Order: sequence, then structure tokens, then C-alpha cells
Amino acid sequence: MNEITVRMDAIGVSTTDLAASLAFYRLLGLTFPPDAEQLPHVEAELPGGIRLMFDPDRSGEDPGRGRIGLAFHCGDAAGVDAVYERLTAAGYHGELKPWNADWGQRYAAVLDPDGNQVDLFAPL
Repeated sequence: MNEITVRMDAIGVSTTDLAASLAFYRLLGLTFPPDAEQLPHVEAELPGGIRLMFDPDRSGEDPGRGRIGLAFHCGDAAGVDAVYERLTAAGYHGELKPWNADWGQRYAAVLDPDGNQVDLFAPL
């Protein structure tokens, strides 16, 4: 079996007040676009290349869901499929089966034991 290289790529934060979150992280030195408070999704690249992403809080839609999400780059489309299969075969909940997303990625999601979403992706 070929070894799949999985790399931590992004941390997603679910926020109830995007403007307040961005103000806080700007004080820590992160840079966001000037009109970021009006965007539905905002990202900042951290030293080392990991992205910190902010999205509207949807935890009320599913109280068992966590408020952070992690995104792992799986190298290529086959890597996404293999990592998803490995995790779901071990009993972890598959939230989204692998699919080819409109934004040009092979994409899937599983939930960790605390209900936090872990995204698996690779460019197509």
C-alpha cells in the first residue's frame, strides 16, 4: 500500500460575531481584507502556511457539532478517498463522502470523537 502524506492545512473557527473575531485577531497581527466583515468566509495565512478560517456559527443547527474544524491536505484525489476510507472503516462518522467539489477539489469530511469536522481535500 502506498503511504499517503497528509498535511495539516487549515483551522476553521465558527464565530457568532465575525466583526468581533476579526478585530481580535487583527490585534494579534493577522491581516484580513478591508471589507472582510461582510464576507461569508474569511481566511488569514499564519506563519508556516496554515490558514485560519472564519465562518458563521452553525452549531445551533446541530448542537452535537464542534465549533472548530480542521482541514487536511491529502496530496491528491486518491489520497482523499483512502484517508476517508481509513477513518470511516475505523468507526468514525463520515459526514460527507468524497466528491468532486465545484471549487476544484476532491473533498470529504469526517467528525472527530468530539463532533469537530475534519475536512479532507486535494486539488483535482
